[in-house]
Amino acid sequence: MSELKRPPLPHDFHPEVPSFSVTSQDLAPGAELGADQVKAGGDRSPQLRWEGFPPETKSFAVTCFDPDAPTGSGFWHWVLFDLPVSVTELPAGVGTAAGEGLPAGAVQVRNDYGDRDFGGAAPPAGERHRYVFTVYAVDEEKLGPDADASPAVVGFHLRFHALARAQLIGEYEAPRGS
Repeated sequence: MSELKRPPLPHDFHPEVPSFSVTSQDLAPGAELGADQVKAGGDRSPQLRWEGFPPETKSFAVTCFDPDAPTGSGFWHWVLFDLPVSVTELPAGVGTAAGEGLPAGAVQVRNDYGDRDFGGAAPPAGERHRYVFTVYAVDEEKLGPDADASPAVVGFHLRFHALARAQLIGEYEAPRGS
């Protein structure tokens, strides 16, 4: 996929908001996803840590989206929200269906695999895709949707309740013949 023909990033159509910082021990900006973050390698969410968000933040949301998926609408790999404002780091592997390690009240909705967890990268062989990890600083303690909401509904709420965003983009290309 050429750089010029790539679909827009998920926030290109949202109102501009301030940014803050998100880092990961498992992923550097623009770097290749680790084997753990790949569908065939473990579906393990990366460690994420954030800082510099607005003082009026009341909660956080975390998403992972592939804008390059051949669907016409991208592909949601992870949608997590209602993280308390006191939580500024998620350890690696916390995005499991059981939600072990997530704080009380945090909500994961179904990703586009149909599971309530982090679903790893699985682009078609030979295609390089971007995986946009976004942390949202939210102006409400409870965003509004429940665990049965679709990623699109959560995204709709985030559009109107995001005070600021931080994003970290990794890439992955599945080898041909896999």
